Amino acid sequence: MSYELIAILMFSSMMLLLMTGQRVFGAIGFVAAAAALALWGTGGSEMAFSAAMKLMKWYPLLTLPLFIYMGYILSETRIADDLYRMFHVWMGPVHGGLAVGTIFLMVVISAMNGLSVAGMAIGATIALPELLRRGYDKVMVTGVIQAGSSLGILIPPSVVLVLYGMIARQPVSDLWLAGVFPGLIMAGLFVVYITVRCRLQPRLGPVLPREERQVSWREKFRLLRAGVLPFLIFFSMTGLFLLGITSLVESSAVGAVAATVAALVKRRLTWQVLHVTVRQTLAVSCMFMWIIMAALCFGAVFDGLGAVRAIENLFIDRLALTPWEILIMMQLSYILMGMFLDDTAMLVIVAPLYVPLVGELGFDLVWYGVLYTITCQIAYMTPPFGYNLFLMRAMAPPEISLVDIYRSILPFVLVMATGLALVMAFPEIALWLPGRHQGG
Repeated sequence: MSYELIAILMFSSMMLLLMTGQRVFGAIGFVAAAAALALWGTGGSEMAFSAAMKLMKWYPLLTLPLFIYMGYILSETRIADDLYRMFHVWMGPVHGGLAVGTIFLMVVISAMNGLSVAGMAIGATIALPELLRRGYDKVMVTGVIQAGSSLGILIPPSVVLVLYGMIARQPVSDLWLAGVFPGLIMAGLFVVYITVRCRLQPRLGPVLPREERQVSWREKFRLLRAGVLPFLIFFSMTGLFLLGITSLVESSAVGAVAATVAALVKRRLTWQVLHVTVRQTLAVSCMFMWIIMAALCFGAVFDGLGAVRAIENLFIDRLALTPWEILIMMQLSYILMGMFLDDTAMLVIVAPLYVPLVGELGFDLVWYGVLYTITCQIAYMTPPFGYNLFLMRAMAPPEISLVDIYRSILPFVLVMATGLALVMAFPEIALWLPGRHQGG
């Protein structure tokens, strides 16, 4: 049996196991271990051990549990509720203002968490009921929540970019900096779309009633203090890192401590909150570590088979595709897989194949990490089986049907495709900030 056929057999076996509902790390790790033992006998057992040691020696991995802990602390202590009240008062007098405020809220939550699930949970439980009660169109606001929550995997501290950095062997600090401007541009495109559409169709996003808009300036400025605490947390974490005062791991520790202090200041840090936060942090961190270890083992087997070189020969020599045509095919394959898998599964399945090929084609791997993440955002929301679609269905009230959810997301997918095209056409959008940081 040729190595190419073995690689195809491994890939198809893994996809089959994933379709049966097996855990991602179990399916990937099992196929990798079985293939290693079948190909190299008892010597193949060293691959899993080598992957585990490589994982444990990767110092930036310490950021993962710290950022997850920070996100859960802020979520469990309801600091996001205070933020939404601030946006509610300041943006309410504008058509579509509360929807725009929801996007701002998602940006802040993304900058404090790094997981799209957290943004979805906060948006669906806090913002969505309020928007519906204010007479906002249910189809539009459902799309707003889903699109806004997707920013969590792009704006630092993105957990997905941490995983990409581990697998692609790229500096996480560069990846985070590369995600800043694309993430803000994506949020800006969402705001422009909401503003323009609500101006053309005011019934979609009505203004607040006059009696609710009659809030004194003193009260408005008092509510601004709700945004001060998250800003201080974000600056203590990211600002100190950009200034060169703290390292990447130290900034994550500062963020976790700052979030805990904020919960104490708000007098919301109870034993129950701490218990839930620690349990959730441990569960999510362990899940990601198992997935990374399985992915490293799978990638080692693929490298040993020469599968990357075989794919490169297929695309370049046999099909005679240009580097840009190959890159576009890769992005389309992510969107296709995103109909069935989450971002982590997609990354660990194709990264061992795509990342070396991207490097051989002459593209920057940090820039490609941003492209991958934006494409994941699109894939999350692509019908019929996008990950975010069913997550939204589980959290949405009964009056919002699955058809409403499908209809809601199509305009935002087009907006995100525009953002992806901008970053592909102008790589400096992603690479300028990492370059400035290195140059400084």
